[in-house]
Amino acid sequence: MTGTTALAEARRRDVDRRRQRVHHALAEMRAQAAEITISSAAARARVHRSFIHRHPDLRAAVIAAAEDPATSGPAAANTVSRRSLLADNANLRDRSRRLEQHARSLEDRLSELLGTQISQRTGLGAPDDEAALREQADSLRQQILDLRKTLEERDEELAAAREANRRLMTELNKARS
Repeated sequence: MTGTTALAEARRRDVDRRRQRVHHALAEMRAQAAEITISSAAARARVHRSFIHRHPDLRAAVIAAAEDPATSGPAAANTVSRRSLLADNANLRDRSRRLEQHARSLEDRLSELLGTQISQRTGLGAPDDEAALREQADSLRQQILDLRKTLEERDEELAAAREANRRLMTELNKARS
């Protein structure tokens, strides 16, 4: 045997021993109904997690053992499987999203109601209905009529003041000449 062949053979035997340790660790963990993850199986087998990830058959065996509570013994009936935890997590996220949307909807409605109340109390907002709009339009028309009447009266006073000013200027000019 050459040195390279011997080295390859030693490497193959080492990989086989580590693979056996992983399978043995999985069997022990099933018997003890322990939580099975890639990290826990690697720690129990005294191998690195990357060893399990590099060997698809080992990774599949760990995942299958983690997801199959029936193979974990009688105590596993009381344990929670990874799949059920993922389903619970998805359901809780969905519920959280729905509650956030509902809270946002309620905040929008509350904001709208408070804005309406404030605008009604201060008179800054638009009137609520058609009758109020008509009343406001009538009030504005009356104000326009009152202002026009006041303007006409002032125009008459101004015309009278101008006429009086002309007369006085005429008399003053006659007195100087």
